[in-house]
Amino acid sequence: MKKNRTLPRLIKLLGAAKKTLFFVFLFVLLGNVSLLIAPKRIGSTIDAIFTGQPWLGILLSILLFYGLGTLFLWISARLAVRVSNEAANALRKSLFDKLSRLPLSYFDRTPHGDIISRFTNDIEAVSDGLNSSIVQLISGVSSILISLGFMLYLDYRVTVVVLIATPLCFFVGRAITKYGKKRFREQAKILGEVNAYAEEMISASHTVKLFRHEKRSAEAFDRLNEALYDAGYRAQFASALVNPTTRFVNNTAYVLVGIFALLAGMTSGNIAAFLSYMSQFSKPFNEITSITMQLQSAMASARRLFALLDEPEMTADGTLSLPEKAKGEICFDHVRFSYEETTPLIKDFSMHIPAGTQVAIVGPTGAGKTTIINLLMRFYELNGGKITIDGINISNIPRDELRKQFGMVLQESWLFAGTVRENLLFAKPDASEGDMIAAAKAAHAHSFIERLPNGYDTRIEEDGSNLSAGQRQLLAIARVMLVDRPMLILDEATSNVDIVTEMRISKTFREIMRGKTTFLIAHRLSTIRECGIILVLDHGNIVEYGTHEELLANHSVYENLYLSQFRHDTT
Repeated sequence: MKKNRTLPRLIKLLGAAKKTLFFVFLFVLLGNVSLLIAPKRIGSTIDAIFTGQPWLGILLSILLFYGLGTLFLWISARLAVRVSNEAANALRKSLFDKLSRLPLSYFDRTPHGDIISRFTNDIEAVSDGLNSSIVQLISGVSSILISLGFMLYLDYRVTVVVLIATPLCFFVGRAITKYGKKRFREQAKILGEVNAYAEEMISASHTVKLFRHEKRSAEAFDRLNEALYDAGYRAQFASALVNPTTRFVNNTAYVLVGIFALLAGMTSGNIAAFLSYMSQFSKPFNEITSITMQLQSAMASARRLFALLDEPEMTADGTLSLPEKAKGEICFDHVRFSYEETTPLIKDFSMHIPAGTQVAIVGPTGAGKTTIINLLMRFYELNGGKITIDGINISNIPRDELRKQFGMVLQESWLFAGTVRENLLFAKPDASEGDMIAAAKAAHAHSFIERLPNGYDTRIEEDGSNLSAGQRQLLAIARVMLVDRPMLILDEATSNVDIVTEMRISKTFREIMRGKTTFLIAHRLSTIRECGIILVLDHGNIVEYGTHEELLANHSVYENLYLSQFRHDTT
């Protein structure tokens, strides 16, 4: 994304509220006109007092103008808050919608804390920057023009002095702003890193304690926090430097104008009015430079938000459809894939899997077992070759159509904040109470659910932290049993349950797998002996395949894996 596209995109975002912005402009203009009439009336009051003329009526009119001006500016401020909130809401919605269109690779390479930081800190920075700048920018520009008109009316010669002196304030402020721009960008970047690290340490708190990493993680956080402090200090120092510097320049100009006004022979009332207009004329320059610093912070955050919005999305969906329930005949045809271009993982993977076959995938860590599943589900796209289901290339099938053909239980059983019932019905919201309970019983989860404080209405905390790992796994299994899908993926589906429960669930799995194409990823080889095909992978390639008996008879890789595990299990 080009740097100079950030501001136009923010302006375009505000354009969605152009009607409200029009009224913001209208009320700001009315408010400034009302407030800037008052100094001329004050000058008239002073001259009236010195000349002995009636002045009470003029004084009352001043109060009226000040009251109207305050009311109009208050209305404009309320409308500006609405505009900035609508812009923030639109950004937040665009970001959330964008996440659903991003490939899984983005989440794999981007710290989750950094993504969360964009949703919270960066959007708030943009909202605050817009809220503080909309009214002040419009008010500042209109105040400058109206004050200039009144000063020219009072004395054009002294006005020339003001026009020469005031730009000095602007250029001084601009020089400081330029310095602060880089600082705010650095601050936003480091803040994302701090949030990402904190999120990672909180999520992995058990691992941190297990390996006694508390001190080292605290030291690493302190380094990041110190870097954030330094970046924030430099950014805020630049921001704080603007007002004192520009005020000094303004006050110097103020003295000079007073001297020239006396030399020009202006009346006392007109001098008072002129100095007031000069203050109103120069004040927006101070505010605009100060606002510019806030805008720099908002721009730095907006740049990070737009960078996320500009991330490459998933490739276009296909248009072909599978039947409501596919047969499940799967063919891998010369599949090639790598997570990194320089490190090929799957070089030439071919395999035909008849419908209804139970396929076990085994191999050492990093062999490509889970990658095969990721490619089958189109979580990642192929670099070459093709995968077909019932003869249809999955690249031509819409992702939603493809994924609704699969039931899936992963080793990491993700649950959402909500009730047990809501989590079980997540994949099939219209399921009946009886079907839900039957699925829970089949997964041997019903008994422990009944023992929970509110049964199926017990609320599960975020990530299921108030349940054991085994209980979470049983709920994930019950959830997939509730949906009747023609193909199943079981990735270490019973890894977190005890042996007795595993044996019971295995019987249930055998029932629901009957007639379904099933992929099992398992490290415990004793659980896959009955599979029709066992694939042994190594570095993304099939090194051998066959039934349990056939592979043992080959006296090769699988036999070594099986016997080594058997010896380990019996010692």
